[in-house]
Amino acid sequence: MLIIRNGDVRQVLNGSETETIDVVRDSYRLHDENRTAVPHSIFLRFPDSPRDRIIGLPAYRGGDEPVAGMKWIASFPKNIESGIERASATVLLNSMETGRPVAMVEGSVISARRTAASAALAATLMVGAAPAGVTLVGCGVINFEVLRFLTVAFPGLTRVTVFDMDPARAGEFVARCAELLPDGAFEVADTLDSAMGAHDLVSLATTAAEPYTDLSHCRPGSVVLNVSLRDLTPESVLAAQNVVDDPDHVCREKTSLHLAQELAGDRRFIDATIGQLIRGTVSLERDPDKVRVFSPFGLGVLDIALAEFVRTRAESAGLGLKVEDFLPGPATPADR
Repeated sequence: MLIIRNGDVRQVLNGSETETIDVVRDSYRLHDENRTAVPHSIFLRFPDSPRDRIIGLPAYRGGDEPVAGMKWIASFPKNIESGIERASATVLLNSMETGRPVAMVEGSVISARRTAASAALAATLMVGAAPAGVTLVGCGVINFEVLRFLTVAFPGLTRVTVFDMDPARAGEFVARCAELLPDGAFEVADTLDSAMGAHDLVSLATTAAEPYTDLSHCRPGSVVLNVSLRDLTPESVLAAQNVVDDPDHVCREKTSLHLAQELAGDRRFIDATIGQLIRGTVSLERDPDKVRVFSPFGLGVLDIALAEFVRTRAESAGLGLKVEDFLPGPATPADR
């Protein structure tokens, strides 16, 4: 068993943004080709603390280098008040020859970067002209990573508007982002409405448990990366052009799209999946008057694929901690 720690993961992935986007793109392609297995996520919730949850995401990626495993990720928003990150995660990878676990990978960085890479990838497929600026609603780890990947996908992006319910948090976030984009022009918006209309590209990454905003203040034809899934009213979703990662996954667990489906009675408001756009089997006819929304539920196959990328790179570089006696030794006749 190879134990790949947080520092090992960062060492592999830092500077590998283009390769990470490629891993995500290939996984979406395979998913659209029905060469993956992605069961519904398992949500472990707690009656006395409804904002907290732990999610299990099992998945299999086929193709030339098949891999299987599971991500186990906890989201405890109150952690932020204690100075620790909201989310923590572990990814377990299994051998496709024996089924035995071969690696345990610290998963919080993998989870954040595959999320951000998928958002940046979607933006490249959904925008018209390359955006010069972006609005980031929610000043946490995910939007920091979204900005990292957007600057790779759109090298000309230099203007950033941020909004958070906590102004002090927004100020600290801008200071961090300025290290990532030293030549950028940053602004902290006074209101959510002004933030939503500041740029043609908006990323929503909050801990909202239910809808609190619509798209009325967005610019016509803008693209909204609906990463946190529960910010938008169902009515605004129904009025937009919608791209998702997987309709069966995203229309559940009271996401904005789930509520939109309940309101509409069907899923005809979904125009395309990202896999269809990648493969070119469906084209998104852009309506210049409508906002385009990308809503990714977050398929476990992305975590498994990126964890396997990290495992192979870490193994080649001699990173990680090898535990030789984690698994049982050779079976005796009595064990068989």
